[in-house]
Amino acid sequence: MRLGVAGLGTVAQGLFMLLSENADRVARQLGRPISIARVASRTPRPHIDTLGAKFSTDLDSLLGDDVDIVVELIGGIEDANHLISKAIELRKPVVTANKAVLSQFGNTYISRARECQVPLGFEASVAGGIPIVAVLKDGLAGNSIDSIAGILNGTCNFVLTQMDMHDSTFESALQEAQDLGFAESDPSFDIDGIDAAQKLSILGSIAFDQPIDLNNIYVEGITNVELDDLHYARELGYRVKHIAIARVFDASVEMRVHPALVSENDLLSLIDGVDNAITVAANGVESLLLKGPGAGSRPTASAVLSDIIEIAKGKSSLPTNNTSTRSASPISDLSCEYYLYIPVADEPGVMATLAEVMGNHLISMEAVIQKSDAVRQTGDYRWVPVVLLTDRVKESVLDATIEDLQGISAVHGDIRRIRVVDFN
Repeated sequence: MRLGVAGLGTVAQGLFMLLSENADRVARQLGRPISIARVASRTPRPHIDTLGAKFSTDLDSLLGDDVDIVVELIGGIEDANHLISKAIELRKPVVTANKAVLSQFGNTYISRARECQVPLGFEASVAGGIPIVAVLKDGLAGNSIDSIAGILNGTCNFVLTQMDMHDSTFESALQEAQDLGFAESDPSFDIDGIDAAQKLSILGSIAFDQPIDLNNIYVEGITNVELDDLHYARELGYRVKHIAIARVFDASVEMRVHPALVSENDLLSLIDGVDNAITVAANGVESLLLKGPGAGSRPTASAVLSDIIEIAKGKSSLPTNNTSTRSASPISDLSCEYYLYIPVADEPGVMATLAEVMGNHLISMEAVIQKSDAVRQTGDYRWVPVVLLTDRVKESVLDATIEDLQGISAVHGDIRRIRVVDFN
């Protein structure tokens, strides 16, 4: 089985190492070896051992008769899209780890792959070494999947973990992530939630037979989460995590990515550092939890190699039909509990005013934290944070409530909200 590999980055290097180290095991499983016939990359890197493959800077060199499977590991959009599209048209199986190109062109790839009867493997595009695509597509093929939820971005999880466990500021935790290679020099793709949303769009497509569409996902990053929020969440019995959630209803599907309060009794609250974790609720198995490294050379290469082996065995199933006509549920329709952080003047009667506004919108408060020793000074202004945990309320109602609360003269600064997730 001859591979044509596009790219010489960390994932490609991990693939070369795994193929070398596990060559005997792979050959025993397939009854024949897997070899690298060709490698193409925009930049030659002669110090990398490509296991005897022919090298070219021309991506189209991977489309010849001496390549059985095209493995796209170059990242980016334009070149990757060209290679994947052309390979499918030539009826060559494709394996990719590229969530960005899948989130933009995945519907076209899936449609053409089905028409051409060509395997398309993209296990490595979501959650690194966690085999979530295989679980949804094959392992749970006989189930009706109700929801998917989890931690899908290791950078966000690392930053929040450092803030939570070590009282690091957001800026210092992000810098540490960059220093350790867990975050890019421009980390906005991760910390703004786009990376997690792209992954969720792929998982939602498989789970709910719907087209990949980032426009259907509410996206919020972690840049507005403060140390105070993590401390108060702990007092309330929660931890703050960056969560991706997809839930299906009769006629609609809800997909959202945002910071959330997760109960300390939930296993997802224990996932720290750069690890990812995903829960799946389905009518045949009730609930599954998968946890593991969400990125990195070897974990991602492991997922790539699993797709290659399945295709080589002739067992790879075609992607989903994407025929669902469910509409997207807007975030304004969400109903959940909320954490509110309200900075107010340190003066009598403020709490009564806040309670009156909440009552006017028929919102009950499950918990209130107001500490006399938490008074802050900004210039000549003395203020104190009031933290509220609401009962379940519709997001659109909370929007109107926050607008009214923000108009109170004693409220000093912006009110922060964090949604509370209930995986039941």
